[in-house]
Amino acid sequence: MEKYIFVTGGVISGLGKGITAASLGRLLKARGYKVTMQKFDPYLNVDPGTMSPIQHGEVFVTDDGTETDLDLGHYERFIDENLDKNSNVTTGKIYEAVLAKERHGDYGGGTCQVIPHVTNEIKSKFHRNFKVDETEITIIEIGGTIGDIESQPFFESIRQFKHEVGADNVCIIMVSLIPYLRASCELKTKPTQMAVKTLQSMGLQPDIIVCRSEYDIPKSVTDKISLFCNVPPNHVLPNLDCETVYELPLMLDKECFAQAVGEVLHLPMPEPDLVGWTKMVDKIKKSKEVVKVALVGKYTALHDAYISVNEALKAAGWFYNKKVEITWIESEEVTDKTAPTLLGDVDGILVPGGFGSRGIAGMIAAIKYARVNKVPFLGLCLGLQTAIIEFARDVLGFSDADSAEFNPSSMHQVIHLMPEQNGVVNLGGTMRLGSYPCVLDPTSKSFALYGTKNITERHRHRYEVNNDYRDAFVSHGLYPVGFSPDNRIVEMIEIPSHPFFIGTQAHPEFKSRPDRPHPLFRGFIDAAIKHKKDRKTDK
Repeated sequence: MEKYIFVTGGVISGLGKGITAASLGRLLKARGYKVTMQKFDPYLNVDPGTMSPIQHGEVFVTDDGTETDLDLGHYERFIDENLDKNSNVTTGKIYEAVLAKERHGDYGGGTCQVIPHVTNEIKSKFHRNFKVDETEITIIEIGGTIGDIESQPFFESIRQFKHEVGADNVCIIMVSLIPYLRASCELKTKPTQMAVKTLQSMGLQPDIIVCRSEYDIPKSVTDKISLFCNVPPNHVLPNLDCETVYELPLMLDKECFAQAVGEVLHLPMPEPDLVGWTKMVDKIKKSKEVVKVALVGKYTALHDAYISVNEALKAAGWFYNKKVEITWIESEEVTDKTAPTLLGDVDGILVPGGFGSRGIAGMIAAIKYARVNKVPFLGLCLGLQTAIIEFARDVLGFSDADSAEFNPSSMHQVIHLMPEQNGVVNLGGTMRLGSYPCVLDPTSKSFALYGTKNITERHRHRYEVNNDYRDAFVSHGLYPVGFSPDNRIVEMIEIPSHPFFIGTQAHPEFKSRPDRPHPLFRGFIDAAIKHKKDRKTDK
């Protein structure tokens, strides 16, 4: 059997549909079910690859090179499964496919319409992987909220799909806000009632309502929602704020979330194996000693722009029973003069990925501070490239050293365009994307952290280290220590004389898990802990 769970949003966005869906995935997987997840986004972009991180948040990259919504990062961290190109579908992809078929003549001269052509295309994207004697559950999150104009074809597709596969094989979950009015000291249910009414007008009825609230929800409130929304009382579940998002599966398990889903889908729900997850959450809560890490980035106005980096840092801290406190620093504010003030009390400095020339000077100043003052440093993608530029300027003496991306007229383009990117015009989906192999130098710190010579990491870049400068870097103490199998692309760099100075062209944050932190982040936080201890000793 294949079962489908659709998670929709009521009232407002940003309630945590993705975390709720991912938590359910963890609960079902803990009961022995095979689970996969999908995100359907109603926006017209083909993917979020060309969207500003400040507007949309992080662009998550899968192993197969698909640029996706950040919720897929939540999915992978919670269910511990690597997702792929089928896991993120947008309206842009749907219309692109429909129009390609129309141009090819696949519709036999018929008028191309939302129904049936667009809805059929949407339904074709719902995950199907039926195997004999195996129950697979697909959890599909629909972006946005009930009533959004752009979402209507998706809800119509769900309505049709439910009839096609049978009502017993589909569960519809609505995540809705229960607002609290301070003036009257009341939790209000009317917004949820109106959201359900809107969904019903589309021919759909929620089977389960998950109520988001900052306050305890009394039974009288859930009973009222049950009565007015035509949902069984035990299918109206509170979803309250928690200390860590990884606690949510445990909280929802206490509310019998999985059992409610089992009732709708006619599936047995055995006792879950949540021992490991519970131990992890206990460890998170007990990790109190703070390690301060400065994240020097271009998009710090929206922390979701670096959400996988954030989670990877925290996971590495928990590994050592420490609480990582991130100091968010806008790179445009960093100069050689301000760096001691902004970075003087941190235990480690991380420079993440990004694009464009804005804020690059600040990243370079932060890296110089880390290098000169022996502060542990980790550079990701753009972080590696700016580390190369800083070293070329301040150690090699090439004052105009730069990247071809930022200064095409530089005489010393230590970072240049990858040869395969020459002539590329379109920005969307044309970078070096996805998982690529890397061979590590067995004498390197990176090799010691990974514990193996051959690794794979996910990438998202157009520019690379200029190999004409390799020998100059090595002779002055900066070593390329990770390479593509053909030895052409520098994937990782180190300064061996520094306590911890590593840059990677990859995005290792995408492969980190809350209970299995990535080796580079683990090594970085270990170095930060030691640096903190050494600073205390010096005082």
